[in-house]
Amino acid sequence: MAAPEISQSRLYEWLTGDEDSRMCRDIPDEACDEQPRNFFLHLVASLGNKLADELSSARLVLPWLMGVIGAPLWMVSLLVPIREAGALLPQLFVAGFIRLRPERKWAWVVGGLLQAAAAALLALLALFGAGAVGGGLVLAVLVALSLARGLSSIATKDVLGKTISKQRRGTLMGWSGSVAGAVTLLAGAVLMLFEERPGELALAVLLGVAALGWALNALCAARITETPGAVEGGDNAWDSIRLGLRLLREDRAFLHFNVSRALLLASALALPYVALLGQQQSGTQLGGLGVLIVVSGIAGMVASPVWGKRADASSRRVMRDAGAGAAACCLLGATFVWLPGAWSQTVWPYALVYALLVIVHAGVRLGRKTYVVDMAGSDRRALYVALSNSVTGVLMLLVGGAVGALAQWLGTPALLVVLALMALAASASASRLPEVE
Repeated sequence: MAAPEISQSRLYEWLTGDEDSRMCRDIPDEACDEQPRNFFLHLVASLGNKLADELSSARLVLPWLMGVIGAPLWMVSLLVPIREAGALLPQLFVAGFIRLRPERKWAWVVGGLLQAAAAALLALLALFGAGAVGGGLVLAVLVALSLARGLSSIATKDVLGKTISKQRRGTLMGWSGSVAGAVTLLAGAVLMLFEERPGELALAVLLGVAALGWALNALCAARITETPGAVEGGDNAWDSIRLGLRLLREDRAFLHFNVSRALLLASALALPYVALLGQQQSGTQLGGLGVLIVVSGIAGMVASPVWGKRADASSRRVMRDAGAGAAACCLLGATFVWLPGAWSQTVWPYALVYALLVIVHAGVRLGRKTYVVDMAGSDRRALYVALSNSVTGVLMLLVGGAVGALAQWLGTPALLVVLALMALAASASASRLPEVE
């Protein structure tokens, strides 16, 4: 077994740039020897999770599912808020429960298995669902999937903080995003071979692969070697809420981070509107979906390792630069609509903007994830992550509703200008955050 272990350590050192795989900061001493093995388990687990997320995307894939089964149009508008807020809002309520467990990886495993089961049910609905009943069942399954996603999210970050050293976490997330982007690219290329839109079988296959991705995620999580942690502070949900609100009042840096994160929602909110512009201008159906999935995969391959390395150096600067990039992408998308020319009547200009915005959004996600994990001490990491995600979930519902109303009133191009201003405010706010690396 010595040779594989040496090879694994060398590969780990090459991927992370370490000269010594025992470089361990902010993790227990017992976890240091297991770090290379845990690194690769985290990597494969994240690959399964990211691939499953892309193939069940509420911004691209699930709207097509609703169209195939003939669900009412109003149900489509509920997909993104349910997927995002449903995953974020309950996290504060389960933080105390997870804190009572010395090994938090089993909460991650349960969340992964529940997401796999939900994706399998969505695959069955693609084959057998129809009309309003089918659409209602899709929304109900999506609620369950989102709640399970929230459970996995908080447990994953806590286990990451216990098993992977500081200045290696962003690199890990960057490489996982790159590999997942490559696999997603293949899925989008296959979709482009269809002529009009994916049929029931094509969607069922996509969602079935998503179920396998989450099953792989749960399997890898179960094999991670986790040092049992302290169980103090595992209060009930309301105690966690009171403590969380007190932290927001007393920890000004944490409050400032959450303000910046809220403003950075501009990148997530802009993505479906850029995709909508591409569909409206080109008149394509499945072709547009395939192109957007392909460019999303390419963008993920290009963006994630670069952002990951930069996040390990300064996650604050990553959030600042990503906010400025989001503003530029929003303005570029709006400009394409207003410019004359037949070239703007195709999906490709908007696919370019979508790809750039995916790259920027990867920076937003990596920056804020690395920042909150590094900012929080080991004793309160789970609570900080859960509180930040719960606050963002509330704001997603409020800001998402306001953005929807603005889109109806102003139109998509003008809305993108508003989101650009929001992203610029995010960049300015992030630039004043303290360094935590």
